Amino acid sequence: MAGLFGFAGVALGAFGAHGLKATLAARGMTAAWDTAVLYHLVHAVALLSIGRPTLAGAGARWPVWAAGAWAVGVVLFSGSLYALALGGPRWLGPVTPLGGTAFLVGWGLVAYGAVRQEGA
Repeated sequence: MAGLFGFAGVALGAFGAHGLKATLAARGMTAAWDTAVLYHLVHAVALLSIGRPTLAGAGARWPVWAAGAWAVGVVLFSGSLYALALGGPRWLGPVTPLGGTAFLVGWGLVAYGAVRQEGA
């Protein structure tokens, strides 16, 4: 998942900077696209790091749940911003904060896992 998200994030970043530059500028959506790419790539790297077997004890479920929350976050947060930047329906606007909430849930699970592991 980290590899796919990383690949897609770099590709979308390049596409926005080159292929869509004029379109995004005309719509005033360059910053939204850049934000989508930033969060997309940050969470691709986070997914890569959370996949390390030594990160959590055997049988720990929090990394799986955190990874799932981040994946949902990328789809909802970054996906809705990409769509809005390209003129997608306005009802996607309220989807963006749901993706942000999913990101926060994932990071909360990482904090939870760190506390649990320290106390073990």
